[in-house]
Amino acid sequence: MQSPPADLCLEGGITVKGLHIIADLYNCKPGELLASSAKLRELCVKACTDEGLTVLGDHFYQFSGADGTQDGGATGAVVLAESHLAIHTWPERDGATLDVYVCNFTADNTGKAEAVYATLIAALKPGDVLVERITRGKDLPLKRRVANG
Repeated sequence: MQSPPADLCLEGGITVKGLHIIADLYNCKPGELLASSAKLRELCVKACTDEGLTVLGDHFYQFSGADGTQDGGATGAVVLAESHLAIHTWPERDGATLDVYVCNFTADNTGKAEAVYATLIAALKPGDVLVERITRGKDLPLKRRVANG
């Protein structure tokens, strides 16, 4: 028996597929992007809107330096109709972690997620990257769902 195509749901079922890119960035170029929540926000929101993703809101926070002699990092999230982008920076370590997730409910947003990721990598200029790409969502046939209780 032939399996259904990966982008189709089983008859009577639902599907919520998407791409989740998770990356640890090392030896990033030191500078404002690692140490300024305002600059980081500007980069992240623009990267999303430039790719046609729908920004619903964002929140970025600036940390103080740990010992008063260095810049603090920043953390932020952009909430998208298609899902989210989250980023956290450590300027004292020239590092960042990045999370880009898009669902493909109404359209295939995989290319948009990859483009946002590429834009952030180009801006942060890491020397080393550990990245995972996870396909999210599994077909869940409704006929197999059983309500508990």
